[in-house]
Amino acid sequence: MNKQEPFVITISREVGSGGHTVGSILAEKLNVRYCDKQLVESLQKQFNLTESQIEKLKGEKKSWLNDFLKRIAPTPSANALGLDGKFTQEFSVEVTSDHIYKAEVGILQEFAQMGSCVIAGRSGFFVFKDHPNTLNVFITASKDKRIRRIVRKQGLDEASAISLIEAIDQARENFIRRHAGVSRFDARNYDLVLSTDGHTEEQVANLILSYIQ
Repeated sequence: MNKQEPFVITISREVGSGGHTVGSILAEKLNVRYCDKQLVESLQKQFNLTESQIEKLKGEKKSWLNDFLKRIAPTPSANALGLDGKFTQEFSVEVTSDHIYKAEVGILQEFAQMGSCVIAGRSGFFVFKDHPNTLNVFITASKDKRIRRIVRKQGLDEASAISLIEAIDQARENFIRRHAGVSRFDARNYDLVLSTDGHTEEQVANLILSYIQ
């Protein structure tokens, strides 16, 4: 990847791995835009859906989030995660996972056209697989670390954190397999696969910078 030309760095990650923070730190160090909330906000505006509804649509098993909420309710951690009553609101059946994917692709491509950027998650590694100047990174961590991070960050108990991790892992895998035809866990999709075990998020961001340089 050439930093002297417009570039795209995609940061795919396992929930609870700290990958989102790694991407944010990396974007700051490179002095480029970090595209995460902007994508969600664009999708919300386009489809008039909440973030929770968008995530719910993206998995083939449409009810996994409701199933999860039923298992952990009425714990207060649902509010900490933003998993409130909006999660169970009905929304137009005309909006499908296919619509969300096509919209995501268009929005991501628009971000890239605006200049160099770091893109969090989504299907960026696949969308930009033919981009002339890109770096695709996958951030992972041991399950124990992911559970501890979710418990600490989201205020969940351990059992609920495990359920959340398993549900999100499966939903994201379903979404990528459906639309990209590959597994998001296949290391061949990425230029770098890094574990945050034993490292801070800043140290991992610095590893990526060292690779680029």
